[in-house]
Amino acid sequence: RPAIGKSTLGLGLARAAAIKHGIPTLFESLEMGHEEMTNSILAAEARVGLHHIKQGTVDDAGMARAARATPRIAAAPLYLNDCATLSLPILRGRVRHMIRTVGLRIVFIDYLQLMDAPKAENRQAEVSKLTRGLKLMAKEFGIVIVILAQLNRGPEQRTDKKPMVSDLRESGAIEQDADMVILLHREDAYDKESARAGEADFIVGKHRAGPTGVITTAAALHYASFLDMAAA
Repeated sequence: RPAIGKSTLGLGLARAAAIKHGIPTLFESLEMGHEEMTNSILAAEARVGLHHIKQGTVDDAGMARAARATPRIAAAPLYLNDCATLSLPILRGRVRHMIRTVGLRIVFIDYLQLMDAPKAENRQAEVSKLTRGLKLMAKEFGIVIVILAQLNRGPEQRTDKKPMVSDLRESGAIEQDADMVILLHREDAYDKESARAGEADFIVGKHRAGPTGVITTAAALHYASFLDMAAA
């Protein structure tokens, strides 16, 4: 579902990898511009309201937090690319170059359905070729590729609105090729008056090497973040 927070979640995972753990990480966005990505990262790292950054209305305390966060962000091996188009050959060339030059380890793609797919007999077959190509690329280069993807409208037809792995849009190949599938669910995206407003569930629907289950977090979208409930 649009505006549920998948880009925020993807950037949060990329921040954790690069800023917190120092892992060279590439974030390919077909949806957000470079300024939008950097604003979101600054909001999350400095705990400054994203709308204040966009409007230029950050107060003195927020400016001080932003000043402290900026060197940490700048020093991190986090590479942002806002691309108008992205195909498997273009990504392969970029990944190969960045492995050689910066030791790239993780790639995020936001999001799968906006990539240029190899030609096939139908859209489902095209997406299947994409996911298979990304799977083989990850294996060939020994890297992790995290793909953000849209769901179909299945959850909206169900009473509880909770997404399932079978809701992945346009292809069962996404589920088949993925080692792990995490579904994002926010009750307040459907019901503003929900008793769970402000919470988000990360539903681990598939985990090839481990358990499945649900992780509940605080959706601090004004900070472009999902936070541990204990720290929220």
